Amino acid sequence: MATRREARERALSLCYEVEVRGVEAASLLDDLPVPPDPYVSTLVRGVAEHRDELDAILRKYSEHWALERMPLVDRAVLRIGCYELGWHLELPTGVVISEAVELAKQYSTKDSGRFVNGMLGRIAEDLRSDESES
Repeated sequence: MATRREARERALSLCYEVEVRGVEAASLLDDLPVPPDPYVSTLVRGVAEHRDELDAILRKYSEHWALERMPLVDRAVLRIGCYELGWHLELPTGVVISEAVELAKQYSTKDSGRFVNGMLGRIAEDLRSDESES
C-alpha cells in the first residue's frame, strides 16, 4: 500500500492525464493495467465528481488569475488539495497544504509552491473555518 504522499503524487499524474487527454477519470482508472492504490482512486474520482465545485472555489480565490491560464500541474494540485480540504475533513489542514506545496515545487514552476500555498491557505480559512474556532 502506498503512502498518502505517494498516492497524492500518483493522483496528480492521473488528474493531469485526464485533463491533457480529455478522458473521463473513471475510464482512465478502469483502463490501468494495475489498479491504483485505493486513496489514488478516491482522489481522482473525487476531483472528477466535484470538478465544477472545485473550479468554482478556485476561481473565487484566484485573484487576477484565470483558472485556464494556470499551469496544468498547478490546477491539478489545487483541485486535489481543495478536494481534500473540503471533502476529507479528517485530514489535518497543514498536512494537506504542505503536501500540495511540495508537489507544486517538485512538478511545476519555481513560483508554484508559493502560489499553491497562498491559494490553499485562503481556501482552508473558508472551508474549514469551524476548525480554527474549536
